[in-house]
Amino acid sequence: MSQVVLQCLQYYGAAAGTVAALIVSLDLGRKWTGWGFVIFVTSSIALVAWGFLDDKAEGIGLQNVALFAINCVGVWRYLLRRKSPH
Repeated sequence: MSQVVLQCLQYYGAAAGTVAALIVSLDLGRKWTGWGFVIFVTSSIALVAWGFLDDKAEGIGLQNVALFAINCVGVWRYLLRRKSPH
């Protein structure tokens, strides 16, 4: 795998995760939080890909498999579910 592609996956995953964390932490409402989780999902996908394509990043890949599942729950809860959780 090209080092450029691996670096793009790594840095996109880190940047997207940071932006998503900021959006979720601002607590701007269900819709914004849901979109923050969508960004988290893309971050997890990039970091899973990077983790399993780069010999030295498997731990990040495994961690992001779990985070991907958690983030999908967030998307479902804040964007797809019709009933408010409260």
